[in-house]
Amino acid sequence: MNTNPQQVLPPINDPTVHEQIDRLARRYADAGGLGMEIMAAIGGTAEDLIKKLPDFARERLDRVTRLALDRAFAAAAGTRRVLRDRGDWFNRLASTVSGAAGGAGGFAGSMIELPFTVTLLLRAMLEIAAEHGLDPDSDEVRKECLRIFATAGPLEDDDGTDLGLLAARLSVTGQTVQGLIGKVAPKLSITLGQKLAAQAAPVLGAFAGASINYTFVRYYQEIARVHFGLMRLANETGIPQEALVEALRLSIQRHGKRLG
Repeated sequence: MNTNPQQVLPPINDPTVHEQIDRLARRYADAGGLGMEIMAAIGGTAEDLIKKLPDFARERLDRVTRLALDRAFAAAAGTRRVLRDRGDWFNRLASTVSGAAGGAGGFAGSMIELPFTVTLLLRAMLEIAAEHGLDPDSDEVRKECLRIFATAGPLEDDDGTDLGLLAARLSVTGQTVQGLIGKVAPKLSITLGQKLAAQAAPVLGAFAGASINYTFVRYYQEIARVHFGLMRLANETGIPQEALVEALRLSIQRHGKRLG
């Protein structure tokens, strides 16, 4: 698939497609709301959180994230074979419990919990792919999950002018799943580093871990519905996915805060 950002994309003239794009834009705009409330409560910015990580955590985070992604697809697919899909509530509850346990254990506990969180997030994405009529075991869907991980996290303030979804699509294309893991892991490690630091903020550790994990799984579920909604729309209409992504970016810019 040609993903050159300089290519001329065909116009989308179908008003029903624009209606669906606007709904996805609203979902995208709403995805990070809880995360920004957490940032307001903690104070500072997402970038400031990374500076609060101890040296051992910063040194290990990229390696742990890469290893977690390497193993997460097999683990998530395995859990789906053993335990049927239960929907959003199950994944949010499981992630909340995992975050509470990690937060109660401080940085060390959070580092141990991190691979479980990545697997839970990935399982939630695969369920949503299946919900949209896509094959969760296909390389296409797995690559899309990695692109979702490459978007801005829930603790980042994305005003739509540098849309994380579009940037992720243009920067991590044309590679194998393993190749994408290598590109996505450094970005995801920063996002997860923000999570770890936020869990250690001067609030109740277990409560912070639970609320942050709930925020993360909710965020990635919503972003997954945007990504896989675009994939399904492309399959149904024959419109190139890049044209739909660009239409989404323009919808978010055009409507701005009215989408929230």
